[in-house]
Amino acid sequence: MAGAVAAVRSGVPVILFGDQAVIRPLVPRNVDISIVHTDDAVGMSDAAVGVRRRPDSSMRLALREVASGRARAAVTCGHTGAALVAAVLDLGVLSGVERPAVATVLPRSDGGQLVLADAGANVDCRPEQLASFAVLGAAFAESLGVESPRVGLLSNGSEPGKGNMQVRATLPLIEALPVHVVGNIEPPAAFRGECDVLVCDGFAGNIMLKSVEGAAETVLALLKAELKQHRSAQVGAWLLQRVLRKLRGKVSWESIGGGLLLGVDGVVVIGHGRSTEEAVTAAIHLAARSSEGELVDRLRERLS
Repeated sequence: MAGAVAAVRSGVPVILFGDQAVIRPLVPRNVDISIVHTDDAVGMSDAAVGVRRRPDSSMRLALREVASGRARAAVTCGHTGAALVAAVLDLGVLSGVERPAVATVLPRSDGGQLVLADAGANVDCRPEQLASFAVLGAAFAESLGVESPRVGLLSNGSEPGKGNMQVRATLPLIEALPVHVVGNIEPPAAFRGECDVLVCDGFAGNIMLKSVEGAAETVLALLKAELKQHRSAQVGAWLLQRVLRKLRGKVSWESIGGGLLLGVDGVVVIGHGRSTEEAVTAAIHLAARSSEGELVDRLRERLS
């Protein structure tokens, strides 16, 4: 709620879907937020396919608002699998897409951005589905301003014969597509800047994403602990406050907000289940930017 209020105060109009009796008291009187009431909500422990039988759940009502054109984008920090199923039901998929993928953007050490797809929507994927993620990821990277994005396939080695059966079967399919393929890529190479798009299934992608987040949090915590122990280091940290804040903004998942569900006929952002106020605000801003940038039209054109 605090994140939604902050987004509205920054100029992004927001509609909330849920129990009005719970939501309304949390909205400051001087903040204009519309509320669509429903008693039904998809829980994190619910089965994803169960959303089919819950047309009045907050998630599906929000997606239908996008489908009707009354809203430009939907944001959820709830059940990822349920969001995927609901988006397919209420928005439909773009022609040429078998399964949508969640794409998120991570910082690279060379200053560029790495698009990771899939980041968690599809834990089990066939090679053909991974190949479609390559097209979706490349189109998304193009929308970020990357010309002829380089597409890599996540593997445990760069040689063509590396990887499990899934990876070995996927690489030839991606190489046959009209995208700039650089082959198998290991995570360190991806973060050094050897590719712009990293393709993987949602199981590996989600673990990789959470590992990166955990590593970033650990480094920042260790740095903070060291600064507390040494007075001279505290002086240096005071002088480098602006740099340290900028670094935290680059590596913190909170500043990214969430991932875009690519391949459905509408803009959907899926945030963390443990999102903070900052993360929710960032997710709403990501949704607003993506809807303004005609991302879906670009994906449709690329797929055709």
